[in-house]
Amino acid sequence: QVQLVESGGGLVQAGDSLGLSCLVSGPIGSTGAMGWFRQAPGKEREFVAAITWRSGNTNYADSVKGRFTISKDNAKSTVYLQMNRLKPEDTAVYYCTIRRETGLGITVGDFDYWGRGTQVTGSS
Repeated sequence: QVQLVESGGGLVQAGDSLGLSCLVSGPIGSTGAMGWFRQAPGKEREFVAAITWRSGNTNYADSVKGRFTISKDNAKSTVYLQMNRLKPEDTAVYYCTIRRETGLGITVGDFDYWGRGTQVTGSS
């Protein structure tokens, strides 16, 4: 059974930095990519960033490009999201996810396994 466990969420002020981690366990087999999504209250889950597991190619939502960085440690089966210059609108539950197929995904349907999420709350 594949499990993804996010950690690192918290309460931050505008302009602060925060790092999230996602530890993957279980028979992940061939992993094409890992990603981060977020969901704010009353809104749909939206793409934040993704990274291919082998080559490390990345993709970002326009709203976080230049502020957030996704990275991975294959040996530790962990993916990270470094968030800098946080804004109040970054407030959301952040979810880690795995895509089995090759290539970067961008929609919820492109990914196969999900963590339970970690709350990031930004204040002005």
